[in-house]
Amino acid sequence: MHTRTLGRNLRVSAIGLGAMGMSQSYGPNPGDRSDMIAVLRGAVDRGVTFFDTAEVYGPYVNEELVGEALAPVRDQVVIATKFGFRIENGASVGLNSRPEQIRAVATASLERLGVETIDLFYQHRVDPQVPIEDVAGAVGELVQEGKVRCFGLSEASAETIRRAHSVHPVTAVQSEYSLWTRDPESQVLPTCAALGIGFVPFSPLGKGFLTGAVDASTSFAAGDVRTTIPRFTAENRAANQALVEHIATLAQAKDATPGQVALAWLLAQHPSIVPIPGTRRIARIEENTGAAQLPLSADELSDLNELAGRVGVQGDRYNEHHMSLLDK
Repeated sequence: MHTRTLGRNLRVSAIGLGAMGMSQSYGPNPGDRSDMIAVLRGAVDRGVTFFDTAEVYGPYVNEELVGEALAPVRDQVVIATKFGFRIENGASVGLNSRPEQIRAVATASLERLGVETIDLFYQHRVDPQVPIEDVAGAVGELVQEGKVRCFGLSEASAETIRRAHSVHPVTAVQSEYSLWTRDPESQVLPTCAALGIGFVPFSPLGKGFLTGAVDASTSFAAGDVRTTIPRFTAENRAANQALVEHIATLAQAKDATPGQVALAWLLAQHPSIVPIPGTRRIARIEENTGAAQLPLSADELSDLNELAGRVGVQGDRYNEHHMSLLDK
């Protein structure tokens, strides 16, 4: 697979793998842990070198899964994890990015992952109670100690990114970005480009909607996070179907899948963009990585660029509680 560089020198595969769904959020978790280990190792066999996890996924068990799966190939991969949530009794109950908490999370994550250094350590959500300069300084100390290699932010505003970067270089910003979630384009992406910061889109396939596998008639299993998201009500799925049908028409003409078109569009936006679609299936990894080889013409890109504005997107991307956690 092609590779790309995040920040100054973090070289990763052009398409990574988000591991969250292997431990939570999309209905019943896989019953056999060995199946998910096989998927993670199968991703490496297919050229994926960039893996994303977090302490809050599970909580904790996703880091343990990723660490165990990638231990035999540790020198071939880049592992990103995150801090920033306060976890009590097995659930996140708020934010906490105090410097002492960052250090404690780093120590615990290193143990769960079974690594000596965290390649990329993101602040999962901006904590309004802790100055971002203090956060950047705390991570910078961990970098100096060799416990962390690179510093990242997630769902941060352009102003926060600039303030953090002035204290310690930000290697990557991770936020939701896709053909139906275009929020980063006005300020965050230009800021990252100007500062030489990589951008990592999560949910690049719209939590499955942009693959064409979800429509108004889809029934979600108990525990599926999409049941809590306004954009995934049956009414909004029906209203948004025009967007995915347009993508599917282009995909058919190019002998590709809608998901591949959605990922190829992201890759074409900037050479330092590295999407991290999540999956539990090797077949989907093979499909997703194929997007790195899918060319889109200038006319096709222009058409896709205008698509969301032309057909409209109905529904917020988060419920009210999670919207309240975003950095304004």
